[in-house]
Amino acid sequence: MLVDAHAHLLPRDYPADAPACFPRMEPIEDSTDRLLIFGPTRFRARDVFFAAERRLAAQDASGVDAEVLTPMPPLLRYDLPSADGLALARHVNEVTAELCAVEPSRLIGLGMLPLQDPDIAAAELPAVQELGLAGVEIASNVLGASIGAEKFLPFFTEAARLGVAIFVHAMPAATDRLPPRAMGTYVVGLEGALAAASLITGGTAAKCPDLRIAFSHAAGGFPLMLPRAQYFWGGSWNEEPTVPERAVMPDDGPSPIEFARRFYYDSLVFDRRALRFLVDYLGTDRLLVGSDFPAMPREDPAGRTLRSLDLPATVLEDITWNNAFRWLGIKP
Repeated sequence: MLVDAHAHLLPRDYPADAPACFPRMEPIEDSTDRLLIFGPTRFRARDVFFAAERRLAAQDASGVDAEVLTPMPPLLRYDLPSADGLALARHVNEVTAELCAVEPSRLIGLGMLPLQDPDIAAAELPAVQELGLAGVEIASNVLGASIGAEKFLPFFTEAARLGVAIFVHAMPAATDRLPPRAMGTYVVGLEGALAAASLITGGTAAKCPDLRIAFSHAAGGFPLMLPRAQYFWGGSWNEEPTVPERAVMPDDGPSPIEFARRFYYDSLVFDRRALRFLVDYLGTDRLLVGSDFPAMPREDPAGRTLRSLDLPATVLEDITWNNAFRWLGIKP
């Protein structure tokens, strides 16, 4: 069995009387594709983004048994006024629920929220659950603010209380330190690392120990930053016993790696050597399969590189499906 924990959807249409702040999906001549127009975004969406029967056929073709579907990141427009953001989120969440209702055992939906207003976002979480969605997707930053900032703590506290799973999708933030062509590569890696690190350094991980949260693309460069953070915390290499006199930034709480191993990570890292590091360092109970489909093509078959590592069958089962259901908090 294999669950793709990182896949995306788009609504096929928006209401004719939708507010001006909503996206548009325009037809493309002689095609079943649609053109997403949302602010500066222009994106050609294949019908597999919004047609359930096409998604199920694509699953069958690549050996996927179920997908966790999240909105395409361009829909996470935190620059909208809160009321507009809430209206858009409610529409996308309803569309997601309708799509997943076609085959609930194979299409598992996550919603979206206007996190530009953490109080509104927290208050909307029960409505997301009432739609039958297993959780919500958020971006790695909110208008440049770290998700580990104190103002977002009430949102995460409520999500943990309600048992709502969270998927953090890396969202490139504008920077003058790298060229625009680096937004989808290096900046995505930086964003994932900053998001995960901020939850530890900002105190959210300590205050919300039951939060079930996953990061796209293994949280970018975060796993490779952890050994340095671990050394600064405990003064030792290789997770050996702490050497307090060498610790640069000691504290009496859990170590950085202990916090990190509470998180989940999709293993979409594009290289078996990177995947092996994640297996060895983060633990096989923390990893998920992800593809970014259909924004990116899946491996053929899905999970091909993961299976090339010759992991024990029980370990492979954890990564390919068990962990996904643990993260989501639902029974297989």
